[in-house]
Amino acid sequence: MSSPGHDDDRGSRDDVSDARLRVRIGEASASLLRLNGAAPIAAESLVALVRVIADEAARNQRFADAIAGALRPVTAEVAAAPARRQAPVRKAPAGRAKRAPGLFDPFEAFRDGGEAGLRDRLAPLDVDRLKDIIAEHAMDYDKLAMRWRTPSKLRERIVDRVKALSTKGDAFR
Repeated sequence: MSSPGHDDDRGSRDDVSDARLRVRIGEASASLLRLNGAAPIAAESLVALVRVIADEAARNQRFADAIAGALRPVTAEVAAAPARRQAPVRKAPAGRAKRAPGLFDPFEAFRDGGEAGLRDRLAPLDVDRLKDIIAEHAMDYDKLAMRWRTPSKLRERIVDRVKALSTKGDAFR
């Protein structure tokens, strides 16, 4: 028997996992858009290929497992392969600590209260708390937000990213 709140914890982890996947999908979309500028046929071909594979994997669990199995050894080999001409590992400068987790999940706030609810939850937060949320949910895609010192700019970044990632693909539903 599970303890109370256990399912909520799993749900929160699933939400964070979904949010991270949405960020990675957004980054892949940006890469495809850049490719489209340089090689439109290649970009269209990749989009079509990924769409066919993802649709089939969603319909056919055996196919999804085969893809995961086929890619797993490749990623394991890459991780285990000795590094050649690898850049030296840089340590974080002294005094820079990892950011604290965000005070709340902005995707959950958006889902529960819409844009207005998210803005209400963000309004009382200071710059550091806003940056915690941005860092936790990988919203600093252009490496600019962590330099900002204006709470309103940080709030807008969070709202924009949450809206974009939460509604991505709605046109196809």
